[in-house]
Amino acid sequence: MPTEKKISSASDCINAMVEGSELKKIRSNSRVYHRYFLLDADMQSLRWEPSKKDSEKAKIDIKSIKEVRTGKNTDIFRSNGIYDQISEDCAFSIIYGENYESLDLVANSADIANVWVTGLRYLISYGKHTLDMIESTQDNMRTSWLSQMFSESDVDNLGHIPLCNAVQFIKDLNPGLKTNKIELKFKELHRSKEKTGTEVTKEEFIEVFHELCTRPEIYFLLVQFSSNKEFLDTKDLMMFLEAEQGMAHVTEEISLEIIQKYEPAKEGQEKGWLSIDGFTNYLTSPDCHIFDPEHKKVCQDMKQPLSHYFINSSHNTYLIEDQFRGPSDITGYIRALKMGCRSVELDVWDGPDNEPVIYTGHTMTSQIVFRSVIDIINKYAFFASEYPLILCLENHCSIKQQKVMVQHMKKILGDKLYTQSPNIEDSYLPSPESLKGKILIKAKKLSSNCSGLEGDVTDEDEGAEMSQRVGKEGVEQQNSLTGKRFQLCKELSELVSICKSVQFKEFQVSFQLQKYWEVCSFNEVLASKYANENPGDFVNYNKRFLARVFPSPMRIDSSNMNPQDFWKCGCQIVAMNFQTPGLMMDLNIGWFRQNGNCGYVLRPAIMREEVSFFSANTKDTVPGVSPQLLHIKIISGQNFPKPKGSGAKGDVVDPYVYVEIHGIPADCAEQRTKTMHQNGDNPIFDESFEFQINLPELAMVRFVVLDDDYIGDEFIGQYTIPFECLQTGYRHVPLQSLTGEMLAHASLFVHVAITNRRGGGKPHKRGLSVRKGKKSREYASVRTLWIKTIDEVFKNALQPIRDATDLRENMQNAVVSFKELCGLSPVANLMQCILAVSTRLAGPDSAPLVVLNLNDQYPTMELQGIVPEVLKKIVTAYDMLPLCDTSACTLLVSSHPSLISAAD
Repeated sequence: MPTEKKISSASDCINAMVEGSELKKIRSNSRVYHRYFLLDADMQSLRWEPSKKDSEKAKIDIKSIKEVRTGKNTDIFRSNGIYDQISEDCAFSIIYGENYESLDLVANSADIANVWVTGLRYLISYGKHTLDMIESTQDNMRTSWLSQMFSESDVDNLGHIPLCNAVQFIKDLNPGLKTNKIELKFKELHRSKEKTGTEVTKEEFIEVFHELCTRPEIYFLLVQFSSNKEFLDTKDLMMFLEAEQGMAHVTEEISLEIIQKYEPAKEGQEKGWLSIDGFTNYLTSPDCHIFDPEHKKVCQDMKQPLSHYFINSSHNTYLIEDQFRGPSDITGYIRALKMGCRSVELDVWDGPDNEPVIYTGHTMTSQIVFRSVIDIINKYAFFASEYPLILCLENHCSIKQQKVMVQHMKKILGDKLYTQSPNIEDSYLPSPESLKGKILIKAKKLSSNCSGLEGDVTDEDEGAEMSQRVGKEGVEQQNSLTGKRFQLCKELSELVSICKSVQFKEFQVSFQLQKYWEVCSFNEVLASKYANENPGDFVNYNKRFLARVFPSPMRIDSSNMNPQDFWKCGCQIVAMNFQTPGLMMDLNIGWFRQNGNCGYVLRPAIMREEVSFFSANTKDTVPGVSPQLLHIKIISGQNFPKPKGSGAKGDVVDPYVYVEIHGIPADCAEQRTKTMHQNGDNPIFDESFEFQINLPELAMVRFVVLDDDYIGDEFIGQYTIPFECLQTGYRHVPLQSLTGEMLAHASLFVHVAITNRRGGGKPHKRGLSVRKGKKSREYASVRTLWIKTIDEVFKNALQPIRDATDLRENMQNAVVSFKELCGLSPVANLMQCILAVSTRLAGPDSAPLVVLNLNDQYPTMELQGIVPEVLKKIVTAYDMLPLCDTSACTLLVSSHPSLISAAD
């Protein structure tokens, strides 16, 4: 058991500062000095040693400190040669003196930095009365609540309760805690007091609760917004919700609703105060989930042609294990349909007693009766989604049993079958909206000039491919198998309407001859070849036609291909082996969450519009799409379970976190945190990562937690989320097991920021930040289509596009300058800038040095008399902003009414 006490209050921070810490003192020219910093016992000054200066000069008076700034956000940090080697989370600066000098420091951990920042901010606010203030208010609300809860358990009013009751009590309040850990903490406390027996007093109960149920990272966050109180009032919470969580139109009433919902103490509910426990409850609730709730329901345009959507698809749905010897079972269909799958596969062969059966031909997989599968499909087809279901029918039956298939489908599926002939005057498939509740049959169809009751068509036989030894020439082998032909009855042919299976020849032939209702299937090898050699053509082909990609016949073990390899080419139906968990299925499941898990996801506009051009293998920015910068800070983890099947290390877990970006090649990246040894309960990582996302609409973020082991790192949990579904701010990420089940109480605590977001999405959640500047300005170019009228129109658009680019870049540069002067990083938004600078806008006598004039188009800052030079620079930088976040100024005005111009 770790014996060091957690920081859970301001007094803990002050005591730690009095004891002192080793900090790195950063100077210009990359100079770094290791010094021991400590707070004087009288709390009047901050000292460091050793120093060449006189001991009276190697100190800073607390009264002279103007601001404590987190991160690497001073000129000395920015100009330092080792800037990139310094952790943003361990750095902080003390701004002091009339000339706003900076003492720039780096702690050995983010926790130590937080202790100093929190303690110094309290000292700035309360001076020598800090401890008196803390003692008078410290945790009164929390202590009262716990005392009341304890008294309710102590029914006989004995002043103590049995150990087992105390353990269960804490377990009920914090279900993620392990019972043995709570017991050990009580026993450790009793040993330290040399106490025998198993009874727990109220004071002991409260002390252990403090130790086990206070998350330091949440405490430090609370005091950052609480104006140096031990709770958040309604205005503090408003600031947090707007500035950090990106909520729009927040009112005190909304803040009060949150407090009354999550604050456990009755006193807090009545006074409108949110304690550390209420704040923890809120941050761990669904309200602060990383997944945007807007995407939990269908939120995309469903009236586009079917070819404009990615479709959740299953391969050999009937198999529940491998492809060669595994059993077939109807549960495969139930599982897939319940997971939102909209394309299932039926490989049908002649069976005994004139009943067709489903299995993979030429293999040793078991068989299931076709009729029972159709019954299950009828029952679950629209269980998870009302949008059309595609049955990929691979027919190998005799004419006689084909007629039995038709009878079963017509009788069981009835009006759900979509058999309407395609309109030859149309150019695109119908929309998912217009096909709600319908089942489409994808299969071979007789040609329109076939007058008989049957005819021959080319065979589709994936099983035959699997049964052969597939070598390096897999593409040629697939083509050699397509020459086989078989007899098809007209009745079955007539059930096929807008998903007629045809053989793919080449792109130019398809562009000229293929009908919009014809569908081509590609095995993984062939699709990969086209994706690499003809990426632009593949994207253009998929604008109009449906393409189905199925796994290579070499995947006998039912392993999965990477669906992103084919989604980036616009392939709609990428068939996955749903029975095989792992990274690829994580991507598939995560991807289709973004539209209410309805099985259809609208493709990016650049992959739908006729005149747009997109190459799937681009390794740079995408023309017409502005890159985004994704900033992710992995703060902490909670309640990581021991990896399944792991026994080598007992209950010890040494976790670390991978953050992976999946998307087009230019976006694929990964970063990992350090390993936190022997701490799976609440490891503090405090590590920040940055990723450039060039095509946000195709990107996914995957969080993976692994156990660091010298034998081989083991999987603990993961969560995969589309980039477009990320909520910014402080969020909890629920972890899922290898097979997709939620891990009870296991999560990651993260901070997410997205900067330089332009166009689409939810701009009010993203802030107005910028990407790193480039050496030369990039202008959009226009592709020549060799259609004179169109080329002439777009030629005239070049100069306005350049002007717009200049305006945008100038605005971004102005915002960067303003953020730096406010002492914030590029991740910050304008609201955070205004809040940060608000503390500097009033003089020593509280008279405003700057007032806000609200009469103009956007609020302006007006200097009042003589002000420090640094404040003049801030006002000048603010004036350079072409746009202003008016809501940020509104929040500032509501908090500091004295700053409003008298004229207003």
